[in-house]
Amino acid sequence: MRILKAILFLSLILFPALSIAGGNTTNDSFNKAKKRLLNQVYYDHRETFYCGCPFTMKKKVGLQADKFSPSTKYRKRADRIEWEHVVPAQSFGQSFREWRNGDPACVDKKGKAFKGRNCAQKVNMEYRYMQADMYNLVPAIGQVNALRSNYSYAMIPGEPRRFGNCDMEIEDRKAEPRPEIRGDIARIYFYMDDAYPGRGIISKKNRKLFQAWAKEDPIDDWERERAKRIEAVQGTKNKFVQ
Repeated sequence: MRILKAILFLSLILFPALSIAGGNTTNDSFNKAKKRLLNQVYYDHRETFYCGCPFTMKKKVGLQADKFSPSTKYRKRADRIEWEHVVPAQSFGQSFREWRNGDPACVDKKGKAFKGRNCAQKVNMEYRYMQADMYNLVPAIGQVNALRSNYSYAMIPGEPRRFGNCDMEIEDRKAEPRPEIRGDIARIYFYMDDAYPGRGIISKKNRKLFQAWAKEDPIDDWERERAKRIEAVQGTKNKFVQ
């Protein structure tokens, strides 16, 4: 009995956030998450998130002039999909001590200390769970993923489009997605903020924006089906998509 109590006590100390939050606790591998999304979630809905372009099971994008025209920068990444973090890894990663300051375990083969994403990924289990949470991952054209970078979402005045007819605007370190997915983005942010409290997912300013987006773009059939499939694979529910 004493041993059992000791184990429970240690689990609460070592994993306080995981014991409270409703986020991913079943898979800490980003690579596994990407494979599962391709094979078990998007297998019959192969459409890129930001531009609506079709892609194959080999992750090749069918570029269509009426939907997407490649920009000049990162051109080699325009014909493939990459799994994009809607809430950027850097946004939540900076809340981890290992990302900001490093860790004694984060030393390379040459004895040089490192920090940032690689250190958080190596040392912190909660970070790995967040990074691999499938609700926060969407298929995006690699070039769009690269240019969006870790920029926050916002409304951008005018229409400074870089990708032809793809209504994804990136300007001054901000990104404005097409209207059809704004509610999806808002609900992903709500989920991440609720599932991983204390990680600074949503600012006060962005909360108002996301509340408006969620109202303007209600849940559709695919968003609901996507959440259902992720729940079956990952074992966690997004209560904001019902």
